Amino acid sequence: MIAKALGGVVFAWNFLFNHRVSPVRNIPDVAMQHYVLQALGLMWAVSFSLAIGSYTFLAWSVIGHTVLIAAAAITVATLTTAAKYPRVFVRPSGRGPDGEHD
Repeated sequence: MIAKALGGVVFAWNFLFNHRVSPVRNIPDVAMQHYVLQALGLMWAVSFSLAIGSYTFLAWSVIGHTVLIAAAAITVATLTTAAKYPRVFVRPSGRGPDGEHD
């Protein structure tokens, strides 16, 4: 019984957040996929806050979700850039080929 309930939770989690399972995988642009998930996250944060009836909770929820979404966006941007343009992360050390400064 517990295993079945846990399986349902895992399925729901993957359906929403796993880019290989979620219907969002059909959107070809990764940035647009991320935007859609951000908009849905904000919608649910607002919906639950209004359902609870606490506008104070709404403010904290939006702030918290904004921070988490920003962290996710920075991570996605970093990993996408690393995959497509890895040389962006290669910076010269400021020293010449002989190890001395200019």
